[in-house]
Amino acid sequence: MDLILGRFADAHIGELSDAELDDYERLIEEPDPDLLNWVTGASVTPATYDTAMFRRLRDFHLGAK
Repeated sequence: MDLILGRFADAHIGELSDAELDDYERLIEEPDPDLLNWVTGASVTPATYDTAMFRRLRDFHLGAK
């Protein structure tokens, strides 16, 4: 997860709003296996974490534009 989260942070951290940073911090506090499964689609993302920030992170990881 360090590679996924770190690459996203390197690319976007400077442009995130305070609210987006809060969402990002909440995501990185989740256990790595859970977050990895959500990002890769191996398991359904709980509604409380299926935020615009999560989708942005997931899309970045999956190479979506």
